[in-house]
Amino acid sequence: MHLYKTTKGNILRREGRSYLLTAHWDALINRPGLFRYLEELSAGATVLPEAEAEIYCHNEVLPPIGSQEVWAAGVTYLRSRDARMDESKDSGAADCYQKVYEAERPELFFKALAHRVSGPGQAVYIRRDSDWNVPEPELTLYLNAQGSIEAYTIGNDMSSRSIEGENPLYLPQAKVYEKSAALGPCLYIPETPVPPETEIRLSIHRAGDPVFTAAAPISRMKRTLPELAGYLFRECDFPCGCFLMTGTCLVPPNDFTLQPGDVVEISIDGIGTLVNPVALKDVPVTAH
Repeated sequence: MHLYKTTKGNILRREGRSYLLTAHWDALINRPGLFRYLEELSAGATVLPEAEAEIYCHNEVLPPIGSQEVWAAGVTYLRSRDARMDESKDSGAADCYQKVYEAERPELFFKALAHRVSGPGQAVYIRRDSDWNVPEPELTLYLNAQGSIEAYTIGNDMSSRSIEGENPLYLPQAKVYEKSAALGPCLYIPETPVPPETEIRLSIHRAGDPVFTAAAPISRMKRTLPELAGYLFRECDFPCGCFLMTGTCLVPPNDFTLQPGDVVEISIDGIGTLVNPVALKDVPVTAH
């Protein structure tokens, strides 16, 4: 089943029907056994005409986040390790990425609060002070307050490779800035965990033409999803649950950087497709 947060309200789509759920988003999703709960809740919910549901779930959809924080895991795929080592070779910090890839403890970092997260069709930003910016398509977990994986969505962990490559301690600036994250188009709530053959696909378009495409299964991930979730919840509490991006193995070549006007399209089996245009943050006009 798929749960959309829209301007109409929360719309649950399952078995060819769409249901309007009136509960507050945080209260709706933050519970154990989310699949069974939504299954039972839909039995008494208002059924929306399918044409109306289509409009709201495609044209009026919001990022599927309420009061949750967004976190991310790094260097969980071999391709990501290689890219990080390559971008940081001039700074002499390449070895740290090899060490974290092999270490027992994963790399986890804070990514965004809800107000910095873009939804479907909304712009993601690239930094003006970086000349090497890329998207990072990632399977993203929704974890309830107890740390249980209850749902999945698509995440775009926008990154400045030049800033992180200059010094690993600049990671927060490379990763955390206005509209540096996107989530959507919905929460995918399956009855069983997503299978390892689940594929992530990335396509970047410029002036209407594809300039980069790639795909890979999540089975290439070195770590398990429960392992990543477990480390995040060791010393952190998330009263409303949280989102955890799980890393990427789809990295454009070193001579590629995003430009304003590009369109990033990420698809994941079972979930759907997240599309975001690329832009620069507006510069405030200073009065003189």
